[in-house]
Amino acid sequence: MRRRDFLPLVAATAMTWKPTLAEVTMPRIGFIQAGAQEENQSFLNAFHDGLSALGWADGSNIAILDRWTEDRTERLPGIIKEVVDAGVVVLVTAGTAATLAAKRISTTMPIVLVGVDDPVAIGVVDSFAQPRGNVTGLCLTSSEMIAKRLQLLKELVLGLHHLAVIVRNDPGLEQKLQDIRGSAKRMGIEVLMLEATTGKALEFAFARLRGERCEAVYLASGPLGPAKRAAIISLAAEARLPAIYAFRVFPVDGGLMAFGADYSDLFRRAAGYVDKILKGANPADLPVEPPRKFDLTVNLQTAQTLGLAFPPAILAGADEVIG
Repeated sequence: MRRRDFLPLVAATAMTWKPTLAEVTMPRIGFIQAGAQEENQSFLNAFHDGLSALGWADGSNIAILDRWTEDRTERLPGIIKEVVDAGVVVLVTAGTAATLAAKRISTTMPIVLVGVDDPVAIGVVDSFAQPRGNVTGLCLTSSEMIAKRLQLLKELVLGLHHLAVIVRNDPGLEQKLQDIRGSAKRMGIEVLMLEATTGKALEFAFARLRGERCEAVYLASGPLGPAKRAAIISLAAEARLPAIYAFRVFPVDGGLMAFGADYSDLFRRAAGYVDKILKGANPADLPVEPPRKFDLTVNLQTAQTLGLAFPPAILAGADEVIG
């Protein structure tokens, strides 16, 4: 039996997509983000920009119902049910948690995912080329980004042989860990995996590193993201360990270096999926696409504090140099 067959599509919670696009005069689009609005408003703005370029204007010929869990993912089922009951015809879901929650609530309403590491591994699509169900969108192709982050660390930290990887036990974690271990092994790096699900667990993880032979830290994306960046940056500084992150806001706020997909570009492109669906396309026929743009951001002052100097090749390839 394939992994997707295990999705808990319970009859009591599964909902049927009732409105037909032909019957909707001003289509309602649900925009679901598991993070905080203050941290992620720019992504909604990018989505609006993408729609505008395609002739859609919120409040004119389309209505956007944006909802935010403020990092409380347990609120997702209730929030998604609320917007479904409000008559949305397409859901845009940011991240794995929101996508899984939406898929559990409806197996028929079109869902456009954004920023999911591997939608095949978590069972929401059959394949990238042929999703087959009601979900499509933009993935992260995490294996390529993981390899790039490790390569950047290796170029910066000479003699890197032991790496601490801090992760949270999220959907799709198993595949991500395989990618990290595989890339690290090919580069001659030994990996120490540390799980952290809360702020206190983060403190314990960094405390453990005092007794380990780790020359650098890799912070996996997901809930260990922007909302906890102040604590993470502080802990890495106290441990005097170079760390690489998935989000630009980390080096902007004092972290060392970040490499990841350009999320604003992903959300602009998500508007294209919504446009096609509103014009009659079936999500099952729209391939899942990878990122096209990536951001490398480095912080010179943080590197100097750690006694490091970015190689010219990294500086030349950086999209943003801070300090």
